[in-house]
Amino acid sequence: MSTYDYIIVGAGSAGCVLANRLSEDPSVKVLLLEAGGKDTSPMIHIPVGYARTLKDPKVNWLYETEPDPGTNDRVHTWPRGKVLGGSSSINGLLYIRGQRQDYDGWAQMGLRGWSYDDIHPYFLRSQNQERDGVEGHGKGGPLNVSDVTEAHPVSNAVIEAGQQLGLEHRADLNGEDQEGIAYYQLTVKNGRRCSAAVAYLNPAKNRSNLTIETHALAARVTFDGTRATGVEYTQKGKTHTATAKREVLLSGGAINSPQLLELSGIGNPERLKEHGIETVSALPGVGENLQDHFVIGNRYRMKANAPSVNQQSRGLSLIGEVFKYLFQRKGLLTLSAAHIAAFIKTRPELATPDVQYHILPATMDMQKMTESGDMELEKQPGITIAPCQLRPESRGSVHIRSAKHDAHPAIVPNYLADPLDQQAAIAGLRWARELAKQTALAKYIDHEMQPGLDVQTDEDLLAYARETGGTIYHPVGTCKMGAEGDPMGVVDNQLRVRGVTGLRVVDASVMPRLVSGNTNAPTIAIAEKASDMIKADYVGAA
Repeated sequence: MSTYDYIIVGAGSAGCVLANRLSEDPSVKVLLLEAGGKDTSPMIHIPVGYARTLKDPKVNWLYETEPDPGTNDRVHTWPRGKVLGGSSSINGLLYIRGQRQDYDGWAQMGLRGWSYDDIHPYFLRSQNQERDGVEGHGKGGPLNVSDVTEAHPVSNAVIEAGQQLGLEHRADLNGEDQEGIAYYQLTVKNGRRCSAAVAYLNPAKNRSNLTIETHALAARVTFDGTRATGVEYTQKGKTHTATAKREVLLSGGAINSPQLLELSGIGNPERLKEHGIETVSALPGVGENLQDHFVIGNRYRMKANAPSVNQQSRGLSLIGEVFKYLFQRKGLLTLSAAHIAAFIKTRPELATPDVQYHILPATMDMQKMTESGDMELEKQPGITIAPCQLRPESRGSVHIRSAKHDAHPAIVPNYLADPLDQQAAIAGLRWARELAKQTALAKYIDHEMQPGLDVQTDEDLLAYARETGGTIYHPVGTCKMGAEGDPMGVVDNQLRVRGVTGLRVVDASVMPRLVSGNTNAPTIAIAEKASDMIKADYVGAA
């Protein structure tokens, strides 16, 4: 049995931050447990490699949901990182913070210390913004944020088309006003992925007070009464127990953290009893409040001579792109999940945008994707304009299927269950069509492939969304932060698990509501803030 001050479960976006910040104090011993292996695959570090890692079981949990009624009882695959860096090692590399109103909304729920003004300093501390003189951004932080290495003529046309529709071309979509259109910024440095492992763990991994155990799957948190004392985990077929003198910190994400809480006796007592688990703290909110961004694709065939990423990925063009990457760190191999972001209001009465677009001059071979999950581009040129609702009202759940710690939990996404979400999906598809009609972009487009011109009514568009839409990999909320008296709150505003001591959850699962954009940067900021809160509780401790 080994003893540490802190045990961190999960070396993902949040866990890597905690491991770095807590081990800055040489008098503190930190253990970081990661169920996956080291981030050695070149597909992790070459940005466009996400097309491979999103389906690679060596670095990916590849969870499957329950059949989902809102999407024609389809089973959805949910990639989650199972490797150092977690999902930041396999994601689409997009840097978006969300809206000021997201965090101010948390504060108005009674969560003191979580307004935008409270969390903004942690976005600054985490960031190294490569652009100079951008107000509201940080320099010198671990997480590198850069522009795309090359603009694309069709992507430029998308921006012009957005302007023709009345959207402002914004230099910064992470500023005070999110509404607008622009190229995404990326978590990339010198043409390589800047994951949380690269940004935070690599600089800290050789510290003598930080121990990193890979292929270590947490089985349960151990308790003395209601005091968390450590973690039991399996590694190479053996069971180990590590003791935490101060705290156990769960950073497994929106799937693994509620799973581990339930395995450890924290959750709905009736559910725990079904699996023969004794209740340590009765918290019915564990595993509830699941939210995710649901994305739908408008796909267009471009004219034969139109420039497209599809052609860049084949034949002599691909060979040229490989050499460009090797010698210049530019081009196709630095590609992210999307070139262009657009944030729009689907209703004039809205105060802030409610739909986000991921736009790329490329189209996937949908047959191969459906049959095998392979993310391969089509041979013909195309463009994808993909809307997702920013703040869904539908709620799902994540719960254990059994008391076995290596069994995947049951994930119920409940996509499109709320009528507001259905309306946003329809409006998002309609606006994508309007964008494609603008003269700046229409000159490149031959015809609409999906939904197709025979799909015109609201009913038909909603049916298309149900048939084709899916996750854009942003699950949150299953260990919800709640104010005092919130019966579904799992952690307090200090991220401490209710009803026990010595245990916190620090990851995207604590978000009470999904932020208006991609979740990696906010998760890192949450962990930065959490590290300060944790340190403050032990000032002067021996």
